[in-house]
Amino acid sequence: MKFGLIAGNGRFPFLVLEGARAEGVEMAVAAIKEETDPKIEKLATVVEWISVGHLNKLIKFFKREGVTHAVMAGQVKHVQIFKLNALPDWRMARMLARLKRRNTDALIGAVAEELESEGMKVIDSTTFLQPLIAREGVLTKRAPNKHEIADIEYGLHVAVELARLNLGQTIVVKNQAVVAVEAMEGTDSTIRRAAELVRGRALTVVKVARTDQDMRFDVPVIGLNTVETLRTCNVTAISLTAEKTLIFDRDETIASANQNRIAIIALASQALAYSPSGGIA
Repeated sequence: MKFGLIAGNGRFPFLVLEGARAEGVEMAVAAIKEETDPKIEKLATVVEWISVGHLNKLIKFFKREGVTHAVMAGQVKHVQIFKLNALPDWRMARMLARLKRRNTDALIGAVAEELESEGMKVIDSTTFLQPLIAREGVLTKRAPNKHEIADIEYGLHVAVELARLNLGQTIVVKNQAVVAVEAMEGTDSTIRRAAELVRGRALTVVKVARTDQDMRFDVPVIGLNTVETLRTCNVTAISLTAEKTLIFDRDETIASANQNRIAIIALASQALAYSPSGGIA
């Protein structure tokens, strides 16, 4: 069994490499030129740099390295597909022509299908990161207060529908009203936009996984950068989906949240957690 990693931006691919190595697994890394941190070369033994539109080169690299199982880790911005440096090769162009939709799930799912058609199984991106998965319950010293709980209850109802429509996974709430919703810009940008709108007032963030979340890719993530954004934007509480959210630098992230009195709660199932009459279960 040989593992290959498709590395996007951020720390996610680095953590996957470290987690795999801790289990005695080395990975061949396909690094995305437009996204991946060049420092990946210091951690991986085999690295091939590939533009985001070059699907055929990716498959040839993995086949040359004997990859049987592939992991996708790290964001590849959806907008890259519209840029000139993402002009597709023949295989990517053929794949895109078959797609009825070009949202993130459809694009990445189609890439996974291409890999699997060549005998490479795409596995959960959390396979080597089990200690970083958010477990159910209050994760910080401070639990959300009654006002934050009310915002979370309301926000879950909206966020679940947003995720179902594959528009985004994060909303920002104030007094049971939606201040901002996520689209392509990402969690941090959504939170900052909300803060600009309310100018200093306390906010609550609800970040969800879809009910049918494909754990092979696009898994919700928070980390130290998220907590810093919450702090600077006066967010006092954040709700996550338990078992389907990763917390990078878990101990440090929780410690930072505690230091800034930000409550973090992970709910077992956002679909069941919200009830218009019953509140958070």
